[in-house]
Amino acid sequence: MNLIASTAPFFLRPVHEAFRGISDAGFTGVEVMVTHDETTQDAGRLARAASGFGLTVEAIHTPSLLLTRRVWGPDPVAKVTRAIETASDTGAPVVVAHPPYRWQHGYRTWLDQEMPFLAERAGVTVAMENMFTVRARKLKGPRLHDDDLDGYAKVTLDTSHAAVAGHDPIEAAAESGARLAHVHLSNNSGKGWDSHLPVYEGVLPIAGLLDQLENSGYEGAVSLELDLRRWMDRPAELSAVLRRNKEFCTAALPMAVH
Repeated sequence: MNLIASTAPFFLRPVHEAFRGISDAGFTGVEVMVTHDETTQDAGRLARAASGFGLTVEAIHTPSLLLTRRVWGPDPVAKVTRAIETASDTGAPVVVAHPPYRWQHGYRTWLDQEMPFLAERAGVTVAMENMFTVRARKLKGPRLHDDDLDGYAKVTLDTSHAAVAGHDPIEAAAESGARLAHVHLSNNSGKGWDSHLPVYEGVLPIAGLLDQLENSGYEGAVSLELDLRRWMDRPAELSAVLRRNKEFCTAALPMAVH
């Protein structure tokens, strides 16, 4: 089981800053969220930057946030295609993508019919991330995001998203079985929003989940994806928080995490 850290908490900052913080905390692998930072969009620059901090790129996260909706263009097919190419060129085995909104019929058809062949040729796994239910602010009609990932061959389990959707992450991991290809690990406040707390805070049984993953033979990456805004302007404290999260996980699985 490969314990890595995500650059997602640093998405408004240069990726070099994320790499420095993650490396200083003792990590050797990183998941890169593609952002407006041009280094995250260029495989060669990205690989060199990560290597300069002693890091390997283990996953690429498509630019799917509202703030990055124009990165690599608005078409979700183009975003996933570019992410697959970037992952292949950096040696990252996994691309994390978001499921379609309900009106994105073309994207869903492409995910079903064409994406698997593209990913296979590139030697990359595309793992669809579970999302919590989202509704338009003034509408009481259909959900905008569907958190049902039964139709996808490989999935990413985000523990905070699972909590918001009312799912037990241990049960979700068990039900995913061999389809589970990637994990976004964080805790949750249990108050109905996507809090991405440190693993040692909140209501989720993170140690139990790690134990379940080990016992199931899971061999993918566990990527710490945390809300670090409280410490972002205090580098020493930020490094300490990342180290404490890493130590919590390695203490839970001393023989499995590397």
